[in-house]
Amino acid sequence: MNIPDFAQPLMDFVREHQEWAPAIVGLLAFGESLAFISLLIPATVLLVGIGALVGATGIEFWPIWSAAVIGAGLGDSISYVLGRHFHDPISRMWPLNKQPDLLPRGHAFFERWGVGGVFIGRFFGPLRATVPLAAGACTMPMLQFQLANWLSAGVWAGLMLGPGAYGMETMIKLTP
Repeated sequence: MNIPDFAQPLMDFVREHQEWAPAIVGLLAFGESLAFISLLIPATVLLVGIGALVGATGIEFWPIWSAAVIGAGLGDSISYVLGRHFHDPISRMWPLNKQPDLLPRGHAFFERWGVGGVFIGRFFGPLRATVPLAAGACTMPMLQFQLANWLSAGVWAGLMLGPGAYGMETMIKLTP
C-alpha cells in the first residue's frame, strides 16, 4: 500500500504507539465529519491506512471501529446543531465562503433525499461536510437526524477500516 508522504508520520506513530490508535481514529473521524474541519484535513486516507495497520499489526478492530463511530457521529451532530443555530449565515463563514456552491449542493441533496440523504451523504466527501449543516438549517427533527447519523457512522466506520483490517489480516495469513 502506498501511503502519501503527509500520512506516513501518523501511521508510524500509530504503529509504534498502538494504545493511542482509538483516540487518533476518533479524532480523525470527528474531523472528517465536522463541518469546516472536514474540508481541511485528508482524514479518509489516514483512516484507511490505520485500518491496514489494524490487520497487519494485530491491533484490536472493535475499539478502533467504536472510536471511528463515536467521532463521526459527534462530528455530524455538532454540524447539525451549527446548521440549526446559524442557518444562512454559516455559508459566509470560512472555509465554506471559499466554496460558495458547496453548501447549496448539500442543501439540494438534503431537500431531495431527506433522512436518506443524511445517511448517504456521509459516504461522499463534499456532502459529508454539508448535509448535516443543511439538515440542521432545515430544522429536520433531531431524532430522525440522529438515527440516520449514527447508523451511517457505523457503516462508514466499517467501510473505512474494515477492508484494510481484514484484507491485511487475510494477506498475512496467506503469506508463506
